[in-house]
Amino acid sequence: MNKKNIGSTFDSWLREEGIYEEVSAAAIKRVVARQVEAAMQEKGLSKTEMARRMRTSRAALNRLLDPENDGVTLGTLQKAALVVGRELRLELV
Repeated sequence: MNKKNIGSTFDSWLREEGIYEEVSAAAIKRVVARQVEAAMQEKGLSKTEMARRMRTSRAALNRLLDPENDGVTLGTLQKAALVVGRELRLELV
């Protein structure tokens, strides 16, 4: 049986369930948190040093690194990107 593409896509199923935006946002946050953490490790930065360079609190940095916390501002993301020598890019598609 060589049936290709049976049923709907995962994205269409998420839309049908009314949770596409929520799941997408959570996935993006997880990716960003992992990227920041990986960049910190590359640079050899502890959380304390990263927070100091960002001129923010450890609590704010912990919120950024927590993949479940979606309450992070663009300003915090921008600061983190600058500290680890990266660029923050956002686009609407």
